[in-house]
Amino acid sequence: MITIGDYTLDLSDPLTIGVLAAVLVTVLVLALLFTIAARAGRSARMVVPLAQHLESLGQRVQGLSDGQERLSGGLSSVSEAQIASQANLLKLMEARLAEVSARVNENLQGSATRTAKSLGELQQRLQTIDKAQENIEKLSGNVLSLQDILSNKQTRGAFGEIQLNDIVSKALPSDSYALQATLSNGRRADCLIHLPNPPGPIVIDSKFPLEAYEALRAAETPRAVEEAQRALRAAVRAHIKAISERYIIEGETADGALMFLPSEAVYAELHANLPEVVREGFAARVWIVSPTTCMATLNTMRAILKDARMREQAGAIRKTLRQLHRDVEIVVERVDKLNTHFGQVRGDLEGLNTAAERAGKRAARLDNFDFEELEAEPEPRVVPLKPGE
Repeated sequence: MITIGDYTLDLSDPLTIGVLAAVLVTVLVLALLFTIAARAGRSARMVVPLAQHLESLGQRVQGLSDGQERLSGGLSSVSEAQIASQANLLKLMEARLAEVSARVNENLQGSATRTAKSLGELQQRLQTIDKAQENIEKLSGNVLSLQDILSNKQTRGAFGEIQLNDIVSKALPSDSYALQATLSNGRRADCLIHLPNPPGPIVIDSKFPLEAYEALRAAETPRAVEEAQRALRAAVRAHIKAISERYIIEGETADGALMFLPSEAVYAELHANLPEVVREGFAARVWIVSPTTCMATLNTMRAILKDARMREQAGAIRKTLRQLHRDVEIVVERVDKLNTHFGQVRGDLEGLNTAAERAGKRAARLDNFDFEELEAEPEPRVVPLKPGE
């Protein structure tokens, strides 16, 4: 039971329940309407800025549409420009490709030509190398032959004599020396130089102590070197003694002689390690020379021979000068006579010139013969001739 003022409501009564339900429904409806109305007002207030926002949004959409149209036009222009640029680039690349292809072809042709030329030159060089190889092989054979020659004393002596003959023939006139000359003691010298007195004829004899020198070169121990030097010293001393005894003859040859060593190496070895042997040669008046020093010595002898021959010819030169002076005097006399004849001829020419002038004057008078009286002819002037003309 519910009491409201003077009214009492029975909740168990269906009518009361219905009335209460209706009232409750009405209140709910009113409350709902009120809520809807309130929300409608708030919605109306929110619609205005929303509309403004929608309008602004529409404007932006329109701007975006316009920008999209402009972008589309720009993209079209860019696309067209890109297509044109690609076309130009393709044309340029084609031209460049053609140019590069032409250059490559030219380079290939030039390279082929140069390669062919290089191959030809290479072939020629190979042929030259082959010839040089053949020459080397021949030279190797010649070296072996030279070793065979030097291994024998007689052939080695002949080798030294040939080398000496070649040097002497190049340095001196052919009439100033004699090869294989025999002296008064019966000894035969390899070369005899005809020098004037003093010093007189001088002998050059070729010697080649090869065995001792090769033993020295092959020595590997100090003892072997000492023994080889001793053998070389003994060989050279023996040669010096033989030359001094055989080829230095008082009154016939000079007071000294030359020992020719056909090897610069042996000559250098003597002066470097065996100077006492060289000094012994000086004491024995035997001077040791190599091919180089022999050429220098012979050139000095050539100057001596030239000076001697000039002295021998001095008398003939003076006689020739006297004859030349006499010839000059005769020429001077003949010139004086010619001057005299020229003077006489000059006088004759002057007389002829005078006669010619007189004849010209007479010819001029003959032109006026019919119109003018003739003048008395003067006595002719006779130009006397000089006696003897």
